[in-house]
Amino acid sequence: MVNIIWVLLTLIGLVFAMIHGTMEEVNEAIFKGASEAVTLCIGLISVLVFWLGIMRIAEEAGLLTKLSLLFRPIVTKIFPEVPKDHPAMGYILSNMMANLFGLGNAATPLGIKAMEELKELNGGKNEASRSMVTFLAVNTSSITLIPTTVIAIRMNYNAASPTDIVGPTLIATCISAVGGILIDRYFYYRRSRKRKG
Repeated sequence: MVNIIWVLLTLIGLVFAMIHGTMEEVNEAIFKGASEAVTLCIGLISVLVFWLGIMRIAEEAGLLTKLSLLFRPIVTKIFPEVPKDHPAMGYILSNMMANLFGLGNAATPLGIKAMEELKELNGGKNEASRSMVTFLAVNTSSITLIPTTVIAIRMNYNAASPTDIVGPTLIATCISAVGGILIDRYFYYRRSRKRKG
């Protein structure tokens, strides 16, 4: 569906440019945007490689395991249907740790694996379980200590202080995570009362 929307937006934009005689500006913007995208990607790769290396060192040193153990009691309360020793719990914790350090690219495959395990726990049904909905809310609004991608973008565009974003990001992601969990719980309990009533 998203692909169709993008194609339609592109076609509408091109038709509009042809009607108004601004195709030259559109072509210039396309090539300029492509050039900036390549520059941005190269800048992001360097920062992501650095932080992925730091994550690997933290993993080898056992820091991620300790952080996972620290967060496990909280996560088991957020996901009461998931057994503590189930692989889904490990993937959920790993996803949360990657998001905590702003490594969304590293968190994505872990999130997909977590969803696959949660679907298996749900009996392979296509309908999302309570845990799947909760995980989606938690993953989308995850708490971020170090927003590496945003810092990389700010560095790439020569921001005076690229790390100024750390404090506001931490506050915003804490609020969004708490809000996401509260909204998830509200709708879950409301649906549960309707089923009982």
